[in-house]
Amino acid sequence: MASGSRAAAAITSVVAAAGLAALAWGTLVERKRYTLREVTVPVLPAGSAPLRVLHLSDLHMAPWQRDKQEWVRSLAELEPDLVVDTGDNLGHVDGIPGVAYALERFRGIPGVFVNGSNDYFGPSPKNPFLYFSGPSGTPRTVATLDIDALHRVFDDLGWTDLNNKAAAIDIRGTHLEFFGVDDPHRDFDRLELITGAIDELRAEDPLLDEQWPDGPDTAAPRPTATIGVVHAPYQRVLNSFVNHGAQLILAGHTHGGQVCIPGIGALVTNCDIPRDKAKGLSLWLHGLRSAFLNVSAGLGTSIYAPVRFACPPEATLLTLVAAP
Repeated sequence: MASGSRAAAAITSVVAAAGLAALAWGTLVERKRYTLREVTVPVLPAGSAPLRVLHLSDLHMAPWQRDKQEWVRSLAELEPDLVVDTGDNLGHVDGIPGVAYALERFRGIPGVFVNGSNDYFGPSPKNPFLYFSGPSGTPRTVATLDIDALHRVFDDLGWTDLNNKAAAIDIRGTHLEFFGVDDPHRDFDRLELITGAIDELRAEDPLLDEQWPDGPDTAAPRPTATIGVVHAPYQRVLNSFVNHGAQLILAGHTHGGQVCIPGIGALVTNCDIPRDKAKGLSLWLHGLRSAFLNVSAGLGTSIYAPVRFACPPEATLLTLVAAP
């Protein structure tokens, strides 16, 4: 064999070995290397007590994933003031008992949630390389999941449904306004409903008059922060949330790219958000307004694509503090 041919064969062998090693790492090690990311976000009014917000997303729970369930349960030791779940909790038709077990320790802690597409539809076998060609579509044949049973789990925890809705919760002296939409990846979002939902929420607020300039001279405005919640961070949703006054937006869906290149990051986002915002805390600008955006890389994968590389599964603990 000529020296050139031997060199080419050697390079091919090295590349193949490296590829197999990366695949083994991604499937056997990294996809179970659950990580807590901690960030501080200055969005609260002056004088507000800090709030600890646990952001969970994309559990894609299957019944045999006991390690994931136990890790999520352990997060209750963080003693969060609020839990935000941004969808895709299910990864199997029998995934609901695992979700219920994982979240049971958060009973009594305020929470809010929105749906992801995998709360409606189960995973299906497909070529994983198609993921790199653009946002995924709806499979022709797909299992329908029991989303009503999933919602009963959240209801039992006392969590608030934000699917195309608005709601308010008072925590540690701060009035938190929330609005959210159902999954934009399947066009279930109804952005036209948000304005009305916010107006209705504020119309039912008995203390609202005290916050207007013509209110009682002795009335002090309530410390208020506004948070938008969505599963898939499509730009149309983020822009609408900013227009509606969101100071912080929480999202998931992207899996942080799931397979990333060290030093480069995510190759795809499975939506139209820029790749540099596929995970972590950033600032989303629209017009003359902005909001902090936290995109979770999520805690799971499809059972048919069980691999992560340079993108470990994560939950996020956000400490909300007073803005300077």
